[in-house]
Amino acid sequence: MIDLTVGGIDISAEKKQIKNMYIRVIPPDGKVKITAPMSATEDAIRMFAVSRIAWIKKQRQKFVEQPRQTERKYVTGESYYLWGKRYRLDVVYSNTRNDVSLSGQKIVLQVRKDSTPQQRANVMDEWYREVLKNAIPPVFEKCERLVGVKAKEWQVKNMRTKWGTCNIQAKRIWLNLQLAKKTPECLEYVIIHELVHLLEKNHNDVFKGYMDSF
Repeated sequence: MIDLTVGGIDISAEKKQIKNMYIRVIPPDGKVKITAPMSATEDAIRMFAVSRIAWIKKQRQKFVEQPRQTERKYVTGESYYLWGKRYRLDVVYSNTRNDVSLSGQKIVLQVRKDSTPQQRANVMDEWYREVLKNAIPPVFEKCERLVGVKAKEWQVKNMRTKWGTCNIQAKRIWLNLQLAKKTPECLEYVIIHELVHLLEKNHNDVFKGYMDSF
């Protein structure tokens, strides 16, 4: 890992077995990351960053101007999503067990009265995880038939910057827990995207062609 400062902006660079150099500005705080070929020198990476500094600043400014979601407190009346549909949260107190269930247009969160927002968030996340894991198998099988490849395994985890990842060597796919909040089409799209990486590892024209086809 190489750390640079260009135009007052801290940039981290990582070398990988790739042909071209790429740059990302990562939400929500605008961290800048460059991925470069193994043969790239630090001077070459720095010059690449300098050439993109105007674009970097523009992207970071977009993040500053974006409206921020208010901090979740997990109290009655807040809105939460499941499969793209909006539900009102209804918090009920119980000393027996934590639980989450659907009731009409409400998501009912059962927790201890003295539970913290983080503890309530953990209960909700585990519920979303269970819902997503139950939904994935038939969608995954459908996508595998469509793409014509099979992954050895899939897992779910909460990711901040990616909807999915694929370990090509292990044929292991990770899916973002937050997909349970999006429409079912999003889950199918991300699974197909990651399966296509088993046919083409890079996001090149071949990859885009597969995506258009599938």
